[in-house]
Amino acid sequence: MATGRPREFDVDERLDRALTVFWRQGYEGTALSDLTRAMGINRPSLYAAYGNKEALFRKAVDRYVEGPASYVHGALAKPTARAVAEALLYGAVEVVTRGPGGCLIVQAALATGEQNENVREEIASRRRTGEHDLAARFERARAEGDLPPDIDCEALARYVWSISYGVSVQAAGGASNDELRKVVALALTLWPRQDAPDARQPAASVPGR
Repeated sequence: MATGRPREFDVDERLDRALTVFWRQGYEGTALSDLTRAMGINRPSLYAAYGNKEALFRKAVDRYVEGPASYVHGALAKPTARAVAEALLYGAVEVVTRGPGGCLIVQAALATGEQNENVREEIASRRRTGEHDLAARFERARAEGDLPPDIDCEALARYVWSISYGVSVQAAGGASNDELRKVVALALTLWPRQDAPDARQPAASVPGR
């Protein structure tokens, strides 16, 4: 039985090239000709390996989440809620100031219109998932006594992500790594304090009793 010709290029390596283009130019700002030129392949090869432009973008976003933005998963594994927020925000600063254009997901959300509703909803869905995962981590911290019992975990998660999104927009506008690290440090000064004594610790003995 006849078989097709094997691909003469590394699929993952060319996907990284596409990611760079989308990251720099956004979804709507990227033409197929930009992609084929950067990836060094023709349109039939692109379609055969990745599908259409939308499918390629989804694969590029997955690549981004698993690569440059993998700090998010690492942040959620930190032992305290504040450490989670610090790792997420400072990690965002490193990625958006070293990459070609802020955060891929934030920039795509800002620059994608109604004519590409599927892509816009994909980005919105990923954003909602990120906020949900962070809120769940903060709920766990609250249950463990690491956050005040009356804290609104959803609002706190939205606050942290809002700072992260803002950092990306600022980076795309030319803000430096040092400037954005100062922004994060200032934002963290508003972190909720847990002033109540830790109920898990035994009460101190009173002399004479």
